[in-house]
Amino acid sequence: MPHLPMADVPNRLLDALPNRERPRLLDRFESVDLVFGQCLLQPGDRINDVYFPSGGYISLILPQTRGASLEVGLVGNEGMWSVDVPLGADTSQLRAVVQGAGSALRMKADLFRRELDASAALRDLISRYTVVILQQLAQAAACMHSHVLEGRLARWLLMTQDRAHSGSFHLTHEYLAYMLGVRRVGVTVAASALQHRKLIAYRRGNIEILNRPGLEQAACDCYAADQFSYGQLTRWPH
Repeated sequence: MPHLPMADVPNRLLDALPNRERPRLLDRFESVDLVFGQCLLQPGDRINDVYFPSGGYISLILPQTRGASLEVGLVGNEGMWSVDVPLGADTSQLRAVVQGAGSALRMKADLFRRELDASAALRDLISRYTVVILQQLAQAAACMHSHVLEGRLARWLLMTQDRAHSGSFHLTHEYLAYMLGVRRVGVTVAASALQHRKLIAYRRGNIEILNRPGLEQAACDCYAADQFSYGQLTRWPH
C-alpha cells in the first residue's frame, strides 16, 4: 500500500514521529473506516489490531458489576488504541466501541510489536503517550469521586468535541450515563443545567456546543489537566 504523504498524516501521534521514520511506518498500515456503534473489542478478547484514528474516535468502557458501565477514556486523532499492546498484554479488560464514525489507520498487533522493536523513535513516542494515558486514567478516577456532576459533564463534552472536530455531535442518554457513571436522571439534570446557562443545546441526543469558553469555565479542573498532560507529549526530549 502506498504510504501517505507526510503533509497528509491525519493522526497527531504519528505526525509527531521524525520525518525519517514516518514514511516507512505508514507503509505498514491499512486505512479503515470506523463505523458508529462498532465494537472493536470485548473485555477478555485477544487484541489483534492497533488503531490510530484520524476522523473517528473510540470510547473505552469499563464494565461494572450489576450491569452498569463507565467510560474511562476517549481516543481520537491525538492517540492510539490500544496501549495494552506496547505494554506486552494480549487482552484488555475494556470494551472498545466506536463513538464517532470516521477513518483510522490499522495495523496487526504482532506487526506493531515488531515495529516497536525496530524503531527507537516509535518506542520512545509510544512510551511517552502511555504515560499520558495512565495520568489521564488516574485523573478520571479522581474526577469521578471529587467533582460535581455538571463540571464532569462539561469536561466530557469538551473531550468529545475535541475528537469529533465539530461543534455538534450525537450522544445518547445511555452513553452520557456511561461517561459519568450515573443514572440517566442524573444526565438529564446536568445537561439541563448546562443548557439553562446557554452553554449547550441538547435535544434528543443531539448536542451543540454554543459557548465553548463558557463550557471550559464550567468544566472541572480535570479538563485543563488533561490538556496540559497531552501538550507535554511532543515537548519531551526525543
